[in-house]
Amino acid sequence: MKTLINRQFDFMGQRRIALSISILMVLVSIAALLFQQLNLGLDFTGGTLVEVRYAVAPSLDAVRQTLEAAEFRDVSVQTFGTSSEVLIRLQQAFDPEVGERVAELLRAGGEELQLIRAEFVGAQVGEQLRDQSGLGLLVAFGIVVVYVAFRFQYKFAIGAVVSQIHDVLIVVGAFALFQLEFDLTVLAAILAVIGYSLNDTIVVYDRIRENIRKSRLSDMSAIFNEAINQTLSRTLATSITTLLVLIALLFLGGDMIQGFAIALIIGVVVGTFSSIYVASALLLTLKLEREDLIPTKKENTEGEEELP
Repeated sequence: MKTLINRQFDFMGQRRIALSISILMVLVSIAALLFQQLNLGLDFTGGTLVEVRYAVAPSLDAVRQTLEAAEFRDVSVQTFGTSSEVLIRLQQAFDPEVGERVAELLRAGGEELQLIRAEFVGAQVGEQLRDQSGLGLLVAFGIVVVYVAFRFQYKFAIGAVVSQIHDVLIVVGAFALFQLEFDLTVLAAILAVIGYSLNDTIVVYDRIRENIRKSRLSDMSAIFNEAINQTLSRTLATSITTLLVLIALLFLGGDMIQGFAIALIIGVVVGTFSSIYVASALLLTLKLEREDLIPTKKENTEGEEELP
């Protein structure tokens, strides 16, 4: 690991290959969103929630198959709190008797269980959540633009925002492509991805700006490579430790936060990639120059006397 960190990699020399990979991932994500669309959860679409408590932890697949055989539509089954408490989501209009019907169907299989609650999530609430979540993403992007533009320079702001859009599109596109349920926990993960990726980008940007100001090199690619290699150990340490926690959450945290963990795992991997090959490489495309950070001093010729 130490040898890997101390080695100098030519990141900018591979930027065209990386850019091709990024463009391909973004195009696949957009195609998935257009043709397959998101598998929205009840938080956005509206429907019925039924919570039951079993005496012994059940098989979630068996519960789902039982309900689907009874012609319930779009059934989602997951544990809630403990392995014996099950939350059932049904994308259908609310019926006051639906809770008892579900409980009776499950008891017919010989299981002992207790109905805890049955409630309805209205479509109007889902529309409000969808509108507010979209507004939240726009506000987050706006704050990124203002912050980076003031702290660095407008070309850095463009690179940072394009990088964040790149990360969000790929995470959301992955959920559309594999038809994973998209609910409020996933939306919260996407906002966290924006923060994580921006933090990683700012660390690289800080070192790039510092190296531009103190380096005598005129080759911007070489300056960028040096900056990225200098921050590589920090980037790898942060990414790996974060991924270890998220993988633990994915396998041990239960079904309620599975989507949250998956979104963050994708976001951390893509965010680490984009901080180098999107946010940083885009500065070369925008032709960032030393003069953008260190303005050339204008010679003051006023009052100078002409020599005879």
